[in-house]
Amino acid sequence: MKAERLGEILDRVVESGSVDVPRLAQEFGVSGATIRRDLQALHEQGLIRRTHGGALPNPGGMEMPIRYKASRQLRQKRAIGLAAAALISDGEVVGLTGGTTATEVARALADRRDLTIVTNALNIAAELVSRPNIRLVVVGGNARHASYELVGPAAEQMIAQYHLNVAFVGTDGFTVSAGCTTHDEMEAHTDLAFIRQAARTVVVADSSKIGKVTFARICGPELVDTLVTDSGIEPEFQAAAEAAGVEVIAAAPR
Repeated sequence: MKAERLGEILDRVVESGSVDVPRLAQEFGVSGATIRRDLQALHEQGLIRRTHGGALPNPGGMEMPIRYKASRQLRQKRAIGLAAAALISDGEVVGLTGGTTATEVARALADRRDLTIVTNALNIAAELVSRPNIRLVVVGGNARHASYELVGPAAEQMIAQYHLNVAFVGTDGFTVSAGCTTHDEMEAHTDLAFIRQAARTVVVADSSKIGKVTFARICGPELVDTLVTDSGIEPEFQAAAEAAGVEVIAAAPR
């Protein structure tokens, strides 16, 4: 799939600091012309900087758009979604931030009865709006093209009006020392608003996010009750989280 290949290329740029066309063509089994078109497309979206024969990271920083994230770690994210949904009882009020893993939680909850779901994610709202069994509340705010989330002061003021049984929070990084982190500062503030209104906070993140720290801090580990991840989590990271008082659920992909 082209979207999956573009996501892989973005990962290579972040991890290696640079990529070149011949090596990428060999890795993905496509022509050099195809790779050059891929790099140009990513360059035009401001995600990378094209160079002669390859590409470098965008100096302004890079956040992979959700359309490229969606196909990454998909089996793991579906397993996380099912495990997270199992924590919810009918009739509860659930907060859902954006992100591909949170989207899988929403899909796993879609057939449940008498749920109220409060979300700031446009893609999640679009999937749930036709479900008569779901009372859907969509939080307004400034739209982020990378994550389809509505964020900012307006979103935070609206979230503050609700009491949530559980908030499911997607994150780009989680460590015991840094807590939950994401790429965007405004998004971090809005995510924290969900956490403040919830009786229980559940972080949902595939194992590739565990042990990583990104730009903006959402909250420390003391505000996280449960981490739902996949069975690929490193044992030392799981042990550290549990020692900090965070329940860890490691879902096995099917």
